[in-house]
Amino acid sequence: MRRAILAAGLGLAVAGCSTPGFRNRSDLVVEPSACTAKRFEVYFTEGEARLTGPARQAIGMTAAQLQGCDIRKVQVLGLASATGDAASNLSLSQRRALAVAEALAAAGWPAPAFDVDAAGDTGAVADSGVQEPMRRRTEVLIDAAPRS
Repeated sequence: MRRAILAAGLGLAVAGCSTPGFRNRSDLVVEPSACTAKRFEVYFTEGEARLTGPARQAIGMTAAQLQGCDIRKVQVLGLASATGDAASNLSLSQRRALAVAEALAAAGWPAPAFDVDAAGDTGAVADSGVQEPMRRRTEVLIDAAPRS
């Protein structure tokens, strides 16, 4: 008797799956657009503004992902660690930002969309006095949308 009740309950559960109005999964799941805001970082060797192999790879991958998108704005911010004097660090972070912007422009991104800035070593030392080595980078923020 218990089997009959379970079987009857199972039958109701299965029957409930075919209710009118149920939509196909492909109607509900949408492929995300590659043309959305993106953020990535490019890291540099200490004291260098030359793009490394992994940096070129990150730039190339992002450029390929956004190929065919409307690139509205690209913010490139160069940073430097606190080693050396402030003027040298500002110059270094400017060169880093410019190197990344030039690589993105060479990949076909629109030059007028670039906002290139540098922060030098500002914020490179924490309140505790510890240097922040991860400041040897350039941050890239991209505002992209599908072409209309």
